Amino acid sequence: MALLTEHEQRKVAEAIARVERETDAELVTVLAARADDYTYIPLLWASLLALVVPGVVHYLTGALTLNLLLMVQWSSFIVLCLLFRIPAITTRLIPRSVRHWRASNLARRQFLEQNLHHTIGSTGVLIFVSEAERYVEILVDEGISKRLDNQSWEVIVAAFTRQVKQGQTLQGFVTCIEACGELLKVHVPATQQKNELPNRLVVLR
Repeated sequence: MALLTEHEQRKVAEAIARVERETDAELVTVLAARADDYTYIPLLWASLLALVVPGVVHYLTGALTLNLLLMVQWSSFIVLCLLFRIPAITTRLIPRSVRHWRASNLARRQFLEQNLHHTIGSTGVLIFVSEAERYVEILVDEGISKRLDNQSWEVIVAAFTRQVKQGQTLQGFVTCIEACGELLKVHVPATQQKNELPNRLVVLR
């Protein structure tokens, strides 16, 4: 999975700088390759299939001796473990609810780690993307949530999510930042010149 190049990251940073000239909000963008390695899930699927499938075949046909059954189960487990560790396959084995839960947790950790909760006037905005999960979320601090409810961000998030699914992550970031800027300059207009947090894309590999 290819994350954004340094040149593309600079374009995101420039978009943030443009928006912050017209608002007191502090924007931070985070791009994660994946929210979790989900180590236990491939092991769980591999063990379940290796145990059940040869056992069912033996039960229905009686074609396997006990020793051969054990060999087939062990070899199936090893092969499936290796196969299910391929990222594209791993992602498909994970329930959507689990993927989104993990990504949502990571977004909230990043909100704290990037110090978005320490801005003057509580005007931090996090634009978070996890590529493997095709997950996008916008988190805002109290100073903004009082002026804009969650529904204000839903259309922006939905459009960005579609772009991530189409592999247009860079354009998605720029469009999302600009759309957020249109809302923020109206509801949280600039009252002072400040730049509390770095204008950059944080990349989590």
